[in-house]
Amino acid sequence: MTDLTAPEVERALEESLARGEIGLQVAAYLDGELILNTAAGLDGPSGDPVTTTTLFNPFSVTKAVTATALHVQAARGLIDYTAPVARYWPEFGTNGKETTTVRDVLSHRAGIPWMPEGVTPRLQSDWDWMIRRIEETAPEFPPGTVNCYHALVWGWITGELVRRTDVKGRHLPAFIREEVLDPLRIDDLYLGLPESRFDRVATLVGGDAPAEAPELMLRGMPRAVYPCARVYNEPLARTTVNPGAGSIGTANSYARLFAMLACHGELDGVRLLPADLVTSFTTPRDGDHETDRYLGKVNHVSAYGYWLAGTGPTAYPLLGEGTSVLHHPGAG
Repeated sequence: MTDLTAPEVERALEESLARGEIGLQVAAYLDGELILNTAAGLDGPSGDPVTTTTLFNPFSVTKAVTATALHVQAARGLIDYTAPVARYWPEFGTNGKETTTVRDVLSHRAGIPWMPEGVTPRLQSDWDWMIRRIEETAPEFPPGTVNCYHALVWGWITGELVRRTDVKGRHLPAFIREEVLDPLRIDDLYLGLPESRFDRVATLVGGDAPAEAPELMLRGMPRAVYPCARVYNEPLARTTVNPGAGSIGTANSYARLFAMLACHGELDGVRLLPADLVTSFTTPRDGDHETDRYLGKVNHVSAYGYWLAGTGPTAYPLLGEGTSVLHHPGAG
């Protein structure tokens, strides 16, 4: 089903446009069924209407896609969350990273939150260059001891774990397409956008780092590759495999992935993940109530790579007692 709307959502879209939004989409599933899929506004520079098939950059929402790919490997017995990363990626286990576990990576406690020095869009697009620099990195914090959001680099670490454990040796985009997206019939979600789809991408506006941005922010998201219009409207950024912040897709595509999680690993008769594993995704990371050094506040993160919100009526009164929310935000 497509082009589904609801009066309340239409009013919310109108209010968003009145407050300065340019173009947007919203999609939602309930019990595995698409109940909402609509869009509003314009693609700014072209003036074309945004539709439900317009492609957007959701930035760090990408992490939910990459985390799900890793969980496919764990469900197959190919990854142990408690094992050192070096078991699967020996070159990673140097310069103080020998004890870093898969769970440390997923929960943003690996201690290496910064992008490599000198990174540029061109170097970021070179998978091997990124992996070599990560291997050489020494931890800023002892692995497994400090909450510090790995804003961009997380994607390459997690993606390389998936690649290293794939029995077919596929590069990450092929693995995600064949093992996650195709089984769930998710057609409009890309990690490395084909040039033939460029004409469907919404043009980003603004979003650059403030002139006086804190040094901490810029170490995790350097200006050269900051998630903003200046960088991500460029063709190179669209084609780069950036598993932490670089996917491009429709609201319906991302909603469909989360619908599978909401249905405990199964959607439309296709079981991607075991139900008990998906249930465990709401487990908070160690030290969950400690301040996240990068974000500067307490931020509830799953031990499995997603974000958490609300555990009852205080935060989400409409959801009822004991409800947890599994999600992932993205810049912009």
